[in-house]
Amino acid sequence: MAAEGMEARDSMGRTLHPTGSPTDRLAAVGNQMIEIHLWLRAELARLRADLDTPSRDLRAHCLTFCAALGRHHTGEDAGAFRLLADEVPELRPVLANLVADHDVVAGILGRVEELLAGDRPLPTAQVRAELDGLAALLESHFRYEEKRLVSALNALTGRPGTAEQLLGLTAPAD
Repeated sequence: MAAEGMEARDSMGRTLHPTGSPTDRLAAVGNQMIEIHLWLRAELARLRADLDTPSRDLRAHCLTFCAALGRHHTGEDAGAFRLLADEVPELRPVLANLVADHDVVAGILGRVEELLAGDRPLPTAQVRAELDGLAALLESHFRYEEKRLVSALNALTGRPGTAEQLLGLTAPAD
C-alpha cells in the first residue's frame, strides 16, 4: 500500500489512485474513473453470482451497490461532465450520450430497488434479468466513457479539488 501522500502506481509506473494529497489537487482523474469502473464491475459480478445462493444479506448488498452506482453517475453528471463540457466543448455530444445512459441505468436501478422492497420472497428471476441487462449496458457504457474521456480527465491534473467531487465516489481500497 502506498504511504499517505504518495500515489499508487501500476507495473508500468502509471498513477492509479492517489491515496492522499496534502494540497488536495486532482491527479489522474481518468485513471481513477477506470478504477471505479473496475470496482463497480466486480461488485456487480459478485452480486449476480450471489443470486445463485441468496442470503439475507443479498438485499442489503444489492441496495448498497445501486446506491454507489447512482452516486457515481450523479457525481459525474454534476462534476466531471460539467467541467469537461466547459473545458472541452467538442466532448459535449459524447457527454450527452453518457448522461442519456445514466438515465437508463437509473431506471434499471429503480426497478431493482422496487423488486427488493418489502418482506416478500426475493423475485430472483426478475432481479437477475434486470442485473443482466444492467451488466450489458454498463460494460458498453464504461468502455465508451473510458475510451472517450480518460485523456481529457487526466488533463485536469493539478487543479484544486478531489476525484470524489468529480466522479461521485472513489474506488474502495482492497
